[in-house]
Amino acid sequence: MPPHCDTMDGPVVAAARRALENEDVNLILPYVKADASANLKSAFEKAVRARKAHPAAREVADLYFFETAVRLHRAGEGAPYTGLKPAGLDVGPVIPVAEKAIETGSPDALIRLLTDTLRQEVQHRFDHMKHLSEYRASDVARAREYVEAMLGLQVYSHHLYQAMKSTPHVGGHEHRH
Repeated sequence: MPPHCDTMDGPVVAAARRALENEDVNLILPYVKADASANLKSAFEKAVRARKAHPAAREVADLYFFETAVRLHRAGEGAPYTGLKPAGLDVGPVIPVAEKAIETGSPDALIRLLTDTLRQEVQHRFDHMKHLSEYRASDVARAREYVEAMLGLQVYSHHLYQAMKSTPHVGGHEHRH
């Protein structure tokens, strides 16, 4: 999934925006680790003061605060900060469904999407492996294709299982474009 914590329409910037609008730093603090709270509070105080100076200063202050919040959030995940990304990026099919599940309080559509995708992917990989299993012992190249598909199915399954059992944010969530 390309996480969207570093986009202008992602959850970190949305929380930072709410914090500035309500002048309440507590609305953004949960998005950073405790050891980054002082840095975020300092940036928040500067941004709140600058926002009151002039409309142009408000825009600069907001951007400064958004960047600081995202940078500290990403650092807490162990992920690099590579700048703010624009709103509207394609985040794939899962994030919008997960967001809707959170919004509606029902995980049903998310569970359906994930289980349907899992079923299709495992079936496809299994069928491919099964097709390759019919080879002559003397056809070493074909045997290698089968072994690659067989081991690939096992490793794929193992990684899926590990991901399903992992703690959220272990190792951060990096962008994979």
